[in-house]
Amino acid sequence: MSEKAQNWTYTEQFALESEVIVRARERGAHLGCPSISPGTGATLRLLAHATQAKAVVEIGTGTGVAALWLLEGMAPDGVLTTIDSEIEFHRAAKEAFIEAGIKPTRTRTISGKSHEVLPRLADAAYDIIFVGTDTAHYANYVTQAERLLRPGGTLVLDNALWYGKVADPANREETPALLRGVARELHESPNWHVALLPTGNGLLCATRTVPAR
Repeated sequence: MSEKAQNWTYTEQFALESEVIVRARERGAHLGCPSISPGTGATLRLLAHATQAKAVVEIGTGTGVAALWLLEGMAPDGVLTTIDSEIEFHRAAKEAFIEAGIKPTRTRTISGKSHEVLPRLADAAYDIIFVGTDTAHYANYVTQAERLLRPGGTLVLDNALWYGKVADPANREETPALLRGVARELHESPNWHVALLPTGNGLLCATRTVPAR
């Protein structure tokens, strides 16, 4: 095993998942629904806790793995709005929420296509937006996040390194090229402070800058 691979394995195993999250991950595997890595989950929890997030949007509910990590870090009265077009995934996620003892008032599940749902959400009302799926619409999600996030709010895009292909500029496949373009757009914009983390399959984190007074 290379040193790079060894470091990745160590950091992913460093994040310990609760039994509820492990079972949610197992449901995802059974339903053919990919879940975020433990390291990605721990990073989401850290970001939610550091900002004491009270209002979070998740794009791609899956079976609730990312949602559970986010809820662990959010403020006790925080509300997670999670969007997915698959009703079966929502059922599995709700099962995980009940198992974790999360109050029903802390989650809002919306069934539908995210790029159609987001325009209906309130402006400058959210602390974190986490995007875990639908890379084809990432550029649109960035545009929506700029409207939806409060100043200082954070956008987190999963799969930002796309299995190591994004880092290779010679790779011209559609998804890696799209992700490079989104990262470049965020990096060059004065409206964002950006960091690219090699956690999981890559996390592109961008914080909305506070307008100068």
